[in-house]
Amino acid sequence: MEATTTTMLHVVLKHLPFEINPTFNVSLFCFIIFIFFVLIKLQTTTRDELNLPPSPPQLPLIGNLHQVGFLPHRSFTALSHKYGPLMLLRLGQTPTLVVSSAHLARDIAKSHDIVFSDRPQTAAAKVLFYGCTDVGFLPYGEEWRLKKKICVHEFLTPKRVQSFKYIREEEVSDLVNKIRQACAHHQHDHRFSVDMSELIIATSHKIVSRCLLGHKFETEDGNNRFDDLTRKVMSQLVSFSFGTFFPSLRWMDVVAGLTLKWNATFREVDDFFNEVLSHHKEATRNEDEDQKSEKKDFVDTLNQLQQDDLPGCELSQSDHKAMLLDLLLGGSDTTTAAMEWGFTELMRNPRIMKKAQEEVRRVVGNKSKVEEDDVKQMKYLECVVKETLRLHPPFAISVPRETTSGVTLGGYYVPPNTTVFFNLWGIQRDPEFWERPEEFIPERFEHKKVDFVKGQDFEFAPFGIGRRGCPGATFGVASLEYVLANLLYWFDWKLPDETGESAHRGIDMSETFMLTVVKKLPLCAQPIPYLTAS
Repeated sequence: MEATTTTMLHVVLKHLPFEINPTFNVSLFCFIIFIFFVLIKLQTTTRDELNLPPSPPQLPLIGNLHQVGFLPHRSFTALSHKYGPLMLLRLGQTPTLVVSSAHLARDIAKSHDIVFSDRPQTAAAKVLFYGCTDVGFLPYGEEWRLKKKICVHEFLTPKRVQSFKYIREEEVSDLVNKIRQACAHHQHDHRFSVDMSELIIATSHKIVSRCLLGHKFETEDGNNRFDDLTRKVMSQLVSFSFGTFFPSLRWMDVVAGLTLKWNATFREVDDFFNEVLSHHKEATRNEDEDQKSEKKDFVDTLNQLQQDDLPGCELSQSDHKAMLLDLLLGGSDTTTAAMEWGFTELMRNPRIMKKAQEEVRRVVGNKSKVEEDDVKQMKYLECVVKETLRLHPPFAISVPRETTSGVTLGGYYVPPNTTVFFNLWGIQRDPEFWERPEEFIPERFEHKKVDFVKGQDFEFAPFGIGRRGCPGATFGVASLEYVLANLLYWFDWKLPDETGESAHRGIDMSETFMLTVVKKLPLCAQPIPYLTAS
């Protein structure tokens, strides 16, 4: 036994990334191993006594962190196939529940929604979101209800979304003109292509920027000034931090330079919003009342609420900025990702693109532009949009929640202060509800009635579940449908150097996770103006 233990010790010491004091002996090594197994035994005993949900085997200190890769929605789905649709992971020191079942999601929304309606305030969110005073990270309560009501009623109702129609039309017209100009410039180059990812991102951000802020805030090269900021915020929000997974080691965020990085990004965001608010104050002095009411953006609404000084509606400048940041992130990156994935899926599936294109051109006819009333008649395009949101939900896993008390779910006990993720990506690919779930088949929605806006069909809830779900479905879908309809109407599309059906299937579908799941590599396609298409 002594020889075996000594051999094991030498093997371990040989692979350590640092030197061990020579006085470190076999007895100390055996003591450490003993403590390790005692901790595992205690953890197992606690699990058995409380009847906690199943969990994959854990490592000391890090728990299950090593089993969550750079694409957590895929990691969670793979683990759920092995350990069940309700798993309790330990990510560092943080107990984390992963829900990958529509049935369990329904049970939570119908019976336990309030218990699951709090939000963990991560170290990064506290810095980037004005101390978590935004709607996204604010704890559940009266203040959260007030701010959500303002966002929904003043920006996200169907009537308000409809009022932004002229912005969508202008920006999509600009998109079409840019593609036409590229075609004219390269009319003798049969191998040219345009970066559709770049154009879609720019268009989406301009729409959101004008609806929220009243202006595009473009740089000299035509890009939107908050593009880099939103990506930076999203990236830092989901990147590893000690304070998120190891609260007792939050001081390490300072040592590692993470806090310094968050503060630098926050100053950029705050400076940008200061400029936006200052711009609006100046514009207010130079506009008459009729002009302001005709094209009122969300900043105008917030300023008006502050001027009216309504009881129970006291909002500071920081509150304004936090709510604006929420809507900018939620309205731009989610919509952009859906547009990009939708167009990519159409490029990968020529039969589906042709069918959608025929419908669009039949409905629009010979009009000089595609109108939003036309889009409402495009039932197959609606199916394409739904299938895009099923395979590529705006949030592959929900923004994390936190339980306010202990609760029994699916026969298991879920402790209080447990972080909760709804694995929407996994739920919407569940073969119990979806035939051939990995395939892009819009026809599945021709006879399947689901209403993802209300969020009552839990096998298809791309914008989240319960009262903390994203309320921006109507806004996002309006832009998504209108952009796709115009791309299909005005152009035929093919891949550069297209060599047949196999070329379409070879489009790279790699992902990058930043709360939203975005396409890792840009999609380049060759447009052929419709009137000149052969």
